[in-house]
Amino acid sequence: MPAIVFLPSGHRGDVLEGITVLDAARQLGVDLDSVCGGRGICGRCQVVPTFGDFAKFAILSSPSNISAQTTMEDEYDGRRAIEADARLGCAARVRGDLIVDVPAASQVHRPVIRKSVDLADLVVDPIVRLHYVVVVENELGGDRSDVELLGDALSQQWSLPPLTITPTALIEMQPALNAMGAPVKRAVTVAVHAGSQIIAVFPGLADGAYGIAVDVGSTTIAGHLCDLESGEVLASAGIMNPQIRFGEDLMSRVSYVMMNPGGKDDLVLAVRAALEGLVGTLVELAASESRPGITRKDVLDLVIVGNPIMHHLVLGIDPTPLGTAPFSLATALPVDGRAADIGVDAPHSALHLLPCIAGHVGADTAGAVLAVGPHRGDEVTLLIDVGTNAEIVLGNRNGLLAASSPTGPAFEGAQISSGQRATAGAIERVRIDRETLEPRLRVIGSTLWSDEPGFEESLPEGGVTGVCGSGIIEAVAELFLAGVIDGDGRIVGAMALRTPRVVADGRTFAYHLTDGDNPLRVTQNDVRAIQLAKAALYAGAKLLMDRSGLETVDTVKLAGAFGSHIDPVYALVLGMIPDCSPDKVVSVGNAAGTGAVRALLSAADRAEIAAVARKITKVETAVEPKFQQHFVEAMGLPHSTDPYVRLGAVVALPDRNALAAASTSPRGRRRGRS
Repeated sequence: MPAIVFLPSGHRGDVLEGITVLDAARQLGVDLDSVCGGRGICGRCQVVPTFGDFAKFAILSSPSNISAQTTMEDEYDGRRAIEADARLGCAARVRGDLIVDVPAASQVHRPVIRKSVDLADLVVDPIVRLHYVVVVENELGGDRSDVELLGDALSQQWSLPPLTITPTALIEMQPALNAMGAPVKRAVTVAVHAGSQIIAVFPGLADGAYGIAVDVGSTTIAGHLCDLESGEVLASAGIMNPQIRFGEDLMSRVSYVMMNPGGKDDLVLAVRAALEGLVGTLVELAASESRPGITRKDVLDLVIVGNPIMHHLVLGIDPTPLGTAPFSLATALPVDGRAADIGVDAPHSALHLLPCIAGHVGADTAGAVLAVGPHRGDEVTLLIDVGTNAEIVLGNRNGLLAASSPTGPAFEGAQISSGQRATAGAIERVRIDRETLEPRLRVIGSTLWSDEPGFEESLPEGGVTGVCGSGIIEAVAELFLAGVIDGDGRIVGAMALRTPRVVADGRTFAYHLTDGDNPLRVTQNDVRAIQLAKAALYAGAKLLMDRSGLETVDTVKLAGAFGSHIDPVYALVLGMIPDCSPDKVVSVGNAAGTGAVRALLSAADRAEIAAVARKITKVETAVEPKFQQHFVEAMGLPHSTDPYVRLGAVVALPDRNALAAASTSPRGRRRGRS
């Protein structure tokens, strides 16, 4: 039987040869839309088959493993056009092992991109400025070209030095100078970048200058369109990173490039197409909500942050040197160019990428440092951007250390039996009654808890569909606090005597979060995946503290879309971060995106982070001998050796000896290795 893997959910299973992709999706519980019931009318079940050798899944997905284009697809004329490279899931049939990407537009529960921006204390000082000038007429026999006369006007009226001009602006200059019907003859507005280059020339008075800041994450891409004059964020939008179909984590994508000829180009084209589409979406949102008439031509600056692999792929650089020691960056310096250099249709726009810090600590971390500012004060700050890779920065004005820890995608719901992205229908909050061991749940899309009246009616269409990252974090932590999971991370089988929710699952046990024929569960493998992820995060942070000679820190700041939704108490209960008082742990939102916006709106901030990034001390966890020791000890809940005294002063932690006795009692002993 062929194996099929659906991305980005990661659902996998064996299916009958000849089954349609839509039916396979239904069989495996994949979120694939269809209104017409598989008749090839609605076009909602579009999928993108992906071909190549995927070592992560042990699958060779080839074009022969999916049926050829069908008459149904050839004759399709529905409202939703079939996208390039896409197939109708109701028409395409599985002929062999296959990897299939389900685009966001084909998902019933589309991704909720939870990324916002906080610009407190920002001084607006954009690197692109508008200058209105009146240019004198060129005279017959005169020795000054129009571009020279334009430069003269900028010098005389704005005291600007001699400027260069981009080819696009040069082409548009004379039509702008000679525009018919202008109130003032040969009056134009000139956009000047960094006080040195003319990047656009508009006829008459143009008072709208806009820029876009983008955080290119491995899972999501979030962008903000801003008014460069006022600093106002006019539109925000996010999309799933389409590279997910090549691998959920970064190393899987590097592996794809290594194993597939042309793999780098596949990844580059995917992320650039996503950026191009996101820019269009942001412009459309701004035009419809607050700036009628804005077009792509009004976008004058594009600032991008991302981890080193995303950074390199956006620029078209081969990421494979980042996949093996010594993890060499092509460049750690800021990169400047034109939006057109990366395939983005914004004809006047400049392009800037913030500096990277190390092979696994990228421009997104630089953006987070710029936003949070640990280097500006005396308080010792532990800044953690939690994602598929955790970037960690520690220090204050006296110096900063930075490292990366390979946490994997478990924190985002991947590799979890009932896991899914943070979309409508996903469980995001969990509470376990200490006596009855019954769960209370809250789901994205509803404001009610599961034990409140009207909960079922308040659920989004499709009901409860899975567990997202914050949900699995709280579920494991609550089960530990309730004694269902012991200090070593084992689900205690003896608890089956107290609640029917603890059930045998092969040689281990599982806990049912929901009821029904197909309950959402927390399995032993789910707990192990969280333990591995949190141990890596803890070990990286502890390593930096060791290097700084610190036993504790003044404050812990959790960044990133996922970090923003972690309850500090549960982060500590699991031992994701070293022991401290929960009131010292705060969320700082999408700090990387905020840093990108700050660099877009402030030339001073842009220069500041370029200087700070060069001074950060990089710590490579892969070569640090104590990392493995910290990792092993951190597998316990909350820790194998650290009693977490500061947390214990606030939260009643279970007694490890009592838990160990329960888990090794005759009825609670494991049935085998977990």
